[in-house]
Amino acid sequence: MPRSRVLSAILIAILLLLAATPFLFSGSQPVGTAAKICVFVVLVASYDLLLGYSGIVSFAHTMFFGIGGYGIAIALERLGPTWGSAAIGLVAALALSALLAVAIGLLSLRVRAIFFSMITLAVASAAAVLASQLSEVTGGEDGLSFQLPQALRPAFRLLSEPLFGTAVNGRLLAYYLVFFVSLVVFLVLLRIVNSPFGRVLQAIRENEFRAEALGYRVVAYRTAASVISALAATIAGALMALWLRYNGPDTTLSFSIMIDILLMVVIGGMGTMYGAIIGATLFVLAQSYLQVLMGIGSAAVAGIPLLPNLIHPDRWLLWLGALFIVSVYAFPGGIVGRLRQTRSKPSNKG
Repeated sequence: MPRSRVLSAILIAILLLLAATPFLFSGSQPVGTAAKICVFVVLVASYDLLLGYSGIVSFAHTMFFGIGGYGIAIALERLGPTWGSAAIGLVAALALSALLAVAIGLLSLRVRAIFFSMITLAVASAAAVLASQLSEVTGGEDGLSFQLPQALRPAFRLLSEPLFGTAVNGRLLAYYLVFFVSLVVFLVLLRIVNSPFGRVLQAIRENEFRAEALGYRVVAYRTAASVISALAATIAGALMALWLRYNGPDTTLSFSIMIDILLMVVIGGMGTMYGAIIGATLFVLAQSYLQVLMGIGSAAVAGIPLLPNLIHPDRWLLWLGALFIVSVYAFPGGIVGRLRQTRSKPSNKG
């Protein structure tokens, strides 16, 4: 459980808002933003298992994210829009991700951290190039668009009448599929890091040589962590493809996504699974609505010199970077780390 009441309240609020988004907000953008938050919570949590709990700096995480997306996209596009096709694509993607994670782990985790990071960066770059070149299979730079199973299509109606003013159609079912699968995967990752296996990973992160002296096989534990992380990222990629009904190099394999993941981990707090929820939520909301808010602010101060140009919507990336710098300065251990420090401060009472 969270160690802070404030953190618990924030997490419960995020969970309830994500669960009720289709009924609270109209339009497609709020629901799309909520679905993206769910996917990135899993993706960031899976990466934090590597970086925050195992001390492994890998740049190949988007490769597994892309494998999940392409597994679903290729299966549904080639085999037909059925649940069986989706299952085949997901199983194949999970198997490939596990195989690659084991290979990278066994071949690379024995080297120094910086060399391992460079190897994973090379592998991720090769995967992105391969996806772009194999146009007959992956669709190349254009990617793949596909149909979903009948129950997940917007035209499908589960109920003839709206529920609380919201149509219960295939799009709503697709959102809750993303929501509940993301919730289950996150809870599994949370259980793993709080198990004896997770404690060993933290011991290896703190002092690799001492952990090995105690009899723990460091390479085996790190490889297992890499496989678990890769499988969770693959599921996240599959969910993203299902929601978008499309997958391409820019949606799952782009290196900019890897940078976003790192930012979310740092904002939320490394080595804190709950930090993945807060980091992903804040970052995705900023990506989705900061430009809109800046447009409103720019119009509001139209008569003041310099200010309208300073907060012009086209400069939203500049302000997003500034917000990130401020957050790192104010919360060097991440937001969750700061909340835990506040909770653990000793009382002044005698």
